[in-house]
Amino acid sequence: MTAEILIVDDESSNRKTLGRLLSREGHGVLEAEDGQSALTILATNSPKLMIADLMMPGLSGIDLLKAAKKTNPNLEVIVMTAYGTVEAAVEAMKSGAWDFISKPLKRAELIRAVSRALEKHSLSSENRALKAALARAVPEDWVANSQAMHALTEEARQVADSEASIFLEGESGTGKSMLARWIHNRSPRRQAKFITLNCGAIPENLLESELFGHEAGAFTGAKQRRRGRFELAEGGTMFLDEVTEMSPQTQVKLLRVLQEGEFERVGGTHTIKANARIIAATNREPQKAIEEGRLRADLYYRLNVIPLNLPPLRDRPRDIPLLARRFAMRHSERNRRPLKEISEAAITALSAYNWPGNVRELENAIERAVVLCKGSQIEVENLPLSLQNHQPNIGELKFVAGTPLKNIERAVIEATLRLVDGDKLRAAEILGITARTIYRREAEWRDE
Repeated sequence: MTAEILIVDDESSNRKTLGRLLSREGHGVLEAEDGQSALTILATNSPKLMIADLMMPGLSGIDLLKAAKKTNPNLEVIVMTAYGTVEAAVEAMKSGAWDFISKPLKRAELIRAVSRALEKHSLSSENRALKAALARAVPEDWVANSQAMHALTEEARQVADSEASIFLEGESGTGKSMLARWIHNRSPRRQAKFITLNCGAIPENLLESELFGHEAGAFTGAKQRRRGRFELAEGGTMFLDEVTEMSPQTQVKLLRVLQEGEFERVGGTHTIKANARIIAATNREPQKAIEEGRLRADLYYRLNVIPLNLPPLRDRPRDIPLLARRFAMRHSERNRRPLKEISEAAITALSAYNWPGNVRELENAIERAVVLCKGSQIEVENLPLSLQNHQPNIGELKFVAGTPLKNIERAVIEATLRLVDGDKLRAAEILGITARTIYRREAEWRDE
């Protein structure tokens, strides 16, 4: 039997009595005669609950509680004493105890306290497991450190619990699929599936089958019935990436799903109800795609109930350091490398680069640096040559001799504000002045 409970009491008779009682209730039990012995046991065992006497020689019950919680934060603790006072109970609770019971112990009271403590441990463990699973399923790379991303995140949070269709615009690699999943996991549909389909990656003759499924014999090679993505997304969210790459014929059928909420499998006659929220995305400019005949206007207006535009990485440089460090942590673990720090010089180089491939290109650059870096810190020389050779305009200002100092000061302050996405505190820190000076100078410039 796995030991679930550790009993700590300097009185042997009390330990034995309590141990027998709990054993008869089906619990595995360990015993310790003092606080130091208990810590030794906790170093090699992982009980769910510790029942400790408050008044013991050497390490007191409160001191043991604090020490045990440091090494095992998930351990539940019940403190018992014959000298029960309100003050002692308050101190025990503040130190992390789950419950406080007085001697002589009453069997029914003890059993209830133990049952509740073990139930809490179980629920806490489940909660931690769910959070860990969610973290694995949804990488938390949705970084909102810049003003643009803060605004986008707030807008996405506001619409997440609705049923409205969402249309995501943004360059390739800006994180549209990540935002779609982020929205799904904050929606009422989060317990159901998040199904994704890149419409540009599926041959046109197979795209309709991927979306709606097919019946056996519907076409050559269709040997058995197959459910499509809309059926798989029942009750959940359907993310259609690169929707402008669909043929006009498939767009008509998707429009029917949006208008009537139903479809048939390819080669079938049975009408199936569609119950999936649709989030669509494109890296093209929608109005231009409509003019070119790539996107039906009526489909676009159905999809574009809530438009969200993801800014390119070059327009939000404040997000780059946080993203880079997060990618360094992920790829250090993934590639079995010691955790790599990123030097300030490397962060500066990363922040100054234009990132035509956006977040995806940044992640690739960091993974490469993690794998090739021989030291504990990623330096500029570990970055791709495109970054090493890049000479950013934003970091270099040129002035003609005789330029008034106030003009030079204004140019330097404005360039630094652009570098830090308008963060006056950060700009002041870089320039070695106070934020108040920047505010005062901006007021003066407005009055000129």
